Parts: sequence; structure tokens; C-alpha cells
Amino acid sequence: QVQLVESGGGLVQAGGSLRLSCAASGSIFSINAMGWYRQPPGKQRELVATISSGGRTNYANSVKGRLTISRDNAKNTVYLQMNSLKPEDTAVYYCNMGVFGPRGEDDYWGQGTQVTVSS
Repeated sequence: QVQLVESGGGLVQAGGSLRLSCAASGSIFSINAMGWYRQPPGKQRELVATISSGGRTNYANSVKGRLTISRDNAKNTVYLQMNSLKPEDTAVYYCNMGVFGPRGEDDYWGQGTQVTVSS
């Protein structure tokens, strides 16, 4: 069994910064892609950013230049540095990982962390 635990959400004023973390634990052989998704109030979950096992990144157009995804493979952790935050970034943020373990590869999600940006 694998668990993803997120931290770092909170309330921040527009223009401010936050750093989200998501650490995986359990029966892990390796982790392929990692990513962050978000669900704004009343809307569907959407992609924020992904990072491959080789470090290739992909971003939603709305966050390019402001949010940065990174990973620490030794710690099985993915980060999201969020700068120049806007009210429209308000959402529940979820991490996602493709984990290879004893039963093969499975997709796992974090519990979600609230990010609120005030104007």
C-alpha cells in the first residue's frame, strides 16, 4: 500500500507565494511521472503541472512562469513552488504519482490541500 501526504497549503494574499509538498511512502520500487492537479470551487479538476522521471516538465498555460514543479527522487517527494499567486489560483490542490511496486504500477492521489488567494 502506498500513501501520498500533502502539506503546505493555506491562505495568502495576491502576489504572495506558497510551496506545496507531497511525500509518498509504502511499498515503492520506483516512481514514474509525478504531477499536481487542482479543483477550483464549482469546477472540475484540472492539470497544473507534471514532471517525468527524467525531469521533463509540463505546465498548464495559466500557470507558466509563476508555478514550478520539482521532485526529489531520494525522498519520493514532489514540490510545487507557487509565486505571484492570483485569486484564480484558489483551489484544492492534489498530487498524483505513478508508483511501481510489488503489484506493478498503480496511480495514487494525495488527500488534497486547500490554497486560498485573497485579492
